[in-house]
Amino acid sequence: MRVVAAMSGGVDSAVAAARALEAGHEVIGVHLALSQSPEAVRAGSRGCCSLEDSADARRVADKLGIPFYVWDFSDRFKADVIDNFVDSYAIGETPNPCLRCNEKIKFEALLDRSIALGFDAVVTGHYAQLHNGVLRRGVDADKDQSYVLGVLTDEQLAHCMFPVGDTVKPEIREEAADAGFGVANKPDSHDICFIPDGRTQAFLGSKIGLRPGLVRDTGGETVAEHDGVYGFTVGQRKGLGLPRETLDGRPRYVTDIDAHTGTVTVGTREDLRVGGIIADRLKRLDPEVHGREFDCEVQVRAHGGVVPARARLVDDPAPVTPAGRVKEADELPWRLELELLQPLEGVARGQAAVVYRPDEDGDILLGSGTIRATTALGAPIEEQPAPGTVGAVDADAIEQGEDAQR
Repeated sequence: MRVVAAMSGGVDSAVAAARALEAGHEVIGVHLALSQSPEAVRAGSRGCCSLEDSADARRVADKLGIPFYVWDFSDRFKADVIDNFVDSYAIGETPNPCLRCNEKIKFEALLDRSIALGFDAVVTGHYAQLHNGVLRRGVDADKDQSYVLGVLTDEQLAHCMFPVGDTVKPEIREEAADAGFGVANKPDSHDICFIPDGRTQAFLGSKIGLRPGLVRDTGGETVAEHDGVYGFTVGQRKGLGLPRETLDGRPRYVTDIDAHTGTVTVGTREDLRVGGIIADRLKRLDPEVHGREFDCEVQVRAHGGVVPARARLVDDPAPVTPAGRVKEADELPWRLELELLQPLEGVARGQAAVVYRPDEDGDILLGSGTIRATTALGAPIEEQPAPGTVGAVDADAIEQGEDAQR
């Protein structure tokens, strides 16, 4: 087959390209130029959009003896990823920009152009397994990236290859070193690539501006003021600007964010727990399960946050969501209701809920949705909170009060 190897400049995509070549495919390497000012991305940044990354990708392509090109998707990246990131925070959601980039850039813009140019597939370095249209978790549980692929359609997956998904990361680095790739020991990317200094709140503030509001406790008492709800995430403990960090000796966390009123609510850790999730923007879920309950596991963060759940698909034909977002053309006309069999903390509106079926050969990804509401422990799943009850936090952030995206 004629394939395009998406080369980020990292070790995983380098080995993926090499394996595609070894498998007998006709391979070209493509680096995606996503930053409108790549020279502004600092050298050594653990993002994926710097001139240094492009140079690393080119050196690997030269080593492999394959053609190499840079495709400029910076305008589309700004519109579909950066602007979406800012707009989502402005309405109180907490988006995952890496997942959005996979959806709109790596597996829409890149794949569409590749197919139009006569290529059969796109090869990436994602840690996931794909066989006969079935997408499974990667063998390396610590590096599994199937979560960020949950937004892909069956049609897109039919033109994808993930050659490193059956291998653990240390072996990938060893393979890269044996091949003489200079990126063999290059650190993994962790930063939001368009915020390489990690100052997410400052970035959002520069785009959104001051939107003052109040911080209240769960009893409705005002305890502080803030400059914008985009500076908070549910589960955040530090940097709240409170006169007292604790209540009766217990730490206080952000438990709710209402962008409509500009109100941030703080409470105890117990207030973070949810028992149900409602999601829309559904992808890949089998129409055969519509109207029926089915057991699954749901993952709500890129790393961690996996619990068993009972799920069902119900009709959701309205063209506009309760938050006022117009549905996209490839969305299924349903919503996903998830009854969590174990509670989760700090679940985010705007983040993805990805559902899996456990399997000994690697959990099978069934589909995904975007979280639009949660329900309290013990509350019926049909009871949706008012718009604005949102937030997000990664697993460790419950303790450390760090943004889920940092």
